[in-house]
Amino acid sequence: MGRNFIGYLLGFLVFVAGIPALMYWAAGRPLLWVPSLAPAVLAVCLMVPGLALSIWSIVYMKKVGEGNPFDAYNHEVAPRTRHLMTEGPYGFSRNPMLLGIYIYDVGVMIWLWSAWPLLVFALEVVLLTLQVRSEEKRLEKDFGEEYVAYKQRVGRYFNFSSK
Repeated sequence: MGRNFIGYLLGFLVFVAGIPALMYWAAGRPLLWVPSLAPAVLAVCLMVPGLALSIWSIVYMKKVGEGNPFDAYNHEVAPRTRHLMTEGPYGFSRNPMLLGIYIYDVGVMIWLWSAWPLLVFALEVVLLTLQVRSEEKRLEKDFGEEYVAYKQRVGRYFNFSSK
């Protein structure tokens, strides 16, 4: 079994299943709980595009970057990207995979309609921000000035520049 598959499986288990399951547990909802129609529709309207953005980012990284995203706190889980990606989903966010997961998680929180999952989300954001900072240092080493210029052009999660 290749490292690519393990990286993707680990990402799925942690971000698509694990953190939402932890949010579900924190909310204390019954096993098959479904919210009323309006929150359910809003939640799905966030969850689906959030996952789509993450999947688009992964596919783009695999094809253009010729590698994978998952470098967990300086432990390479899958082969690193060989090319800096600055177009596609990476043209408006340096971390579109995480942006997609955050959008997905906001949908999960709306679905659960409880304040407790917000604590799980806050912890996730703090831990992943630390991870992103570590990745940024590695990307500066790997891609040098090209990455520094990209960092100045594109925001960590959103591109707010007026250029």
